[in-house]
Amino acid sequence: MTYDKAAVRTILDQALADGRTSLSAPEAKLVADAYGIPTPGEGLATTAEEAAGLAAEIGFPVVLKIVSPDILHKTDAGGVVVGVDTEDAVLAAYKQIVDNATAYKPDADIVGVQVQKMLVTGGDVQEVIVGAVTDPTFGKVVAFGLGGVLVEVLKDVTFRLAPLSDDDARAMVDGIEAHEMLEGVRGARPVDKEIVGNLIKRVSDLVTDFPQFAEVDLNPVLAGPDGATAVDFRIIVDAEAGKPVERYSQEEILTAMTRIMRPRAVAVIGASNEDGKIGNSVMKNLVNGGYAGDIYPINPKGGEVLGLKAFPSILDVPGDVDVAVFAVPAKFVGAALEQCGQKGVAGAILIPSGFAETGEQTLQDEVVAIARKHNVRILGPNIYGYYYLPESLCATFCTPYDVRGSVALSSQSGGIGMAILGFSRSSRMGVSAIVGVGNKADIDEDDLLTFFESDDNTNLIAMHLEDLKDGRAFAETAARVSKKKPVVVLKAGRTSMGARAASSHTGALAGDDKVYDDILRQSGVVRAPGLNEMLQYARGIPLLPTPKGENVVIITGAGGSGVLLSDACVDAGLTLMDIPSDLDQAFRKFIPPFGAAGNPVDITGGEPPSTYRNTIALGLSDERIHALILGYWHTIVTPPMVFAKLVAEVVEEFRAKGIDKPVVASLSGDVEVEEASQYLFDHGVVAYPYTTETPVQVLGAKYRWARNAGPLGIS
Repeated sequence: MTYDKAAVRTILDQALADGRTSLSAPEAKLVADAYGIPTPGEGLATTAEEAAGLAAEIGFPVVLKIVSPDILHKTDAGGVVVGVDTEDAVLAAYKQIVDNATAYKPDADIVGVQVQKMLVTGGDVQEVIVGAVTDPTFGKVVAFGLGGVLVEVLKDVTFRLAPLSDDDARAMVDGIEAHEMLEGVRGARPVDKEIVGNLIKRVSDLVTDFPQFAEVDLNPVLAGPDGATAVDFRIIVDAEAGKPVERYSQEEILTAMTRIMRPRAVAVIGASNEDGKIGNSVMKNLVNGGYAGDIYPINPKGGEVLGLKAFPSILDVPGDVDVAVFAVPAKFVGAALEQCGQKGVAGAILIPSGFAETGEQTLQDEVVAIARKHNVRILGPNIYGYYYLPESLCATFCTPYDVRGSVALSSQSGGIGMAILGFSRSSRMGVSAIVGVGNKADIDEDDLLTFFESDDNTNLIAMHLEDLKDGRAFAETAARVSKKKPVVVLKAGRTSMGARAASSHTGALAGDDKVYDDILRQSGVVRAPGLNEMLQYARGIPLLPTPKGENVVIITGAGGSGVLLSDACVDAGLTLMDIPSDLDQAFRKFIPPFGAAGNPVDITGGEPPSTYRNTIALGLSDERIHALILGYWHTIVTPPMVFAKLVAEVVEEFRAKGIDKPVVASLSGDVEVEEASQYLFDHGVVAYPYTTETPVQVLGAKYRWARNAGPLGIS
């Protein structure tokens, strides 16, 4: 696409020079023309007679709109009259609009009245909105949805990061809930989605080329089978919206994070021999946890801490130090951090509270400035510390943990961090790392993702977060990492984030959690609705092989469970396979006459172990089936552990043959199903007692990752 950027630059520079916060309607029209965005025929009139002449030239009916840099919301000011169909009506409407605007804002600078061709709506034409906003978290975000009054009522809008590819823009058209309305309903012809996607792409290019356009709002856009025209084009200007965000390079991040996660030497600022003090707990965890690197206690009194020589200052330490763990009050952090910078420390782990979370933003800013001066990366403040098990590193004042695995977890909250720890221990889920990020004064989730991407000890990353400091950096990093390893996110605050003062419909719509939801999905992130789901995804996803297709089959011993499992599949976005007749007959050979083939396959509850074994083996052997969901009902005929062992055996038999499909199980019964479920987990089958929803949710999460990452061939 070719654009007249010079024309737009002239208009933007003039608006900035004038100190204006928006473009006039005629200026917006020129911008639209420069970027090939169709708009109705229009002109600017400064007298009623001139307006009447323009209307006759454009053709009736017309719309008249006030043009004033001081009146942004024209309708609120009574500055819009629609359906004007004669010259006399134009003369009257012109006077009415100017009078209304003057009454609304007496000191407003009234440039004139815009006369615009009124386009026909209804029939084959749908009103949509296309826009862009400068989101405080993600930067430039493009929006698309149903327009006109529907945008305020339904708020059926989807968001993506700019710049967009052609495919991204086209996918947005099908990304709204009511996309079927654009395909033609009640005899209407379908909207040309390629043209609408092209319009979205042009808006994305516009705000990418000119980031000082803080908000762009095309609402309504009249989209039909033959084209799409922006009836109203509003542009908000802000010089600060184009200000670049300072970031570390990927190489700088990886170098620093590698020294922090795999340190050769750790110093504890505020190390103590006194039980109950944070400096004592950190020392105990480092010493007793088996960390093999050098440990340097730092205490002004010198002496020894836990049998190790203590130094009055980190500058007195004879060797290099990679990480300094701070266990001193907030007011002493700055001076000690200055010394860490002089020492060449890579990472400062700030456990203390008393910074921005308590209103002490200035103190936090001062500490960050010291760290930046010396190129020290800060983790925290206000955190529990961090664990990196491949190095037996337990740099925290909390409970030690030593069950190694391949899941890396992080949390913004200390309480959530301890819940992660407890769940991991209780469920026997091995972890590679648990990291607290707290206030995120410096190091945040995209720094962690960059390290874990290259960490051979980590196969899945799960993160609890309340906000993102630099959402665009996170989204770009997550999009790259999630192609290789699943990234699971629990974003707190899914409900309303509160009303945001916005100058456009797009800006107002971007004020809720939908932006996070859409952009995380765009980045390939699997979003968890709650803490338990995040932890279950972290535990279960790594056990499940990547599915090779969408066909899911339920095999159950209880009809009731089958219904609930089917419902759970719909909720999880899974596709229940339509069983072909030959496969139906194959299943019927193994189930009683009063059972039911189809999907779910109901083998009934009184069947012996052989029935379970045969039907599961059939499900694994048939190439058309891509995943199995098992519903078990506790009976004496097939006790829970008998079921668990036969499932594990069958799955292992097929894995030995090179056939490895996702298998999850729901076990209903007495308390023995708890042990059976754990046995299945221990043997690589995701299984849960007393729930039909959780195993299906985990399978659904694996599918979402596979679709986003590309193994299923779905971008």
